[in-house]
Amino acid sequence: MKKNITSFETRFWAGFTTKSPFEAFDAIFDFAHLDYYKQNLSEVVLHCYNGKVYKKEYPGRVFVFYTILRSFLKACFCLQYKGKKWKVKEVSDCKSILHRASLTKEEYANPFTVFQTAFAEKSLDEFDFFLCEIIHISLSPNVAEFDYDLITPYIHLIKMLDASQIMRESGLEKIK
Repeated sequence: MKKNITSFETRFWAGFTTKSPFEAFDAIFDFAHLDYYKQNLSEVVLHCYNGKVYKKEYPGRVFVFYTILRSFLKACFCLQYKGKKWKVKEVSDCKSILHRASLTKEEYANPFTVFQTAFAEKSLDEFDFFLCEIIHISLSPNVAEFDYDLITPYIHLIKMLDASQIMRESGLEKIK
């Protein structure tokens, strides 16, 4: 029986292909810092409501941002199943809410739960639709009427970005 390999489509923006979600995270955060992704995601969502074109001077950057976030979501989708095989090496007893960012104490201690919760509530296709929709609307000069919930996937995506950064900073070890 042949094992299915997920393509993270990193070749479009990183210049190479990876087969590991952890390598995809490394490529994503080597491309730009966590703050870049969170700020751009927030700006894209806000532009959905104001009728102005986001990054009008260089909309190609928005497309690159979109492809990176698609790769990120695919990596997160794969990691929701790895929580039983991997754990974060050093989780400090973080008392500062600022250091945890959007994560609860439990999510900070086990970032894999963030991915499990997100994909239990929304499917990968729904997250992909969310990305397509916010990019499409933010690049439109008109205010669009939509009845799709933009807040829930946005919150989950922010939490997944924070969780992946925690995993990357702390390191991972395989459970024996």
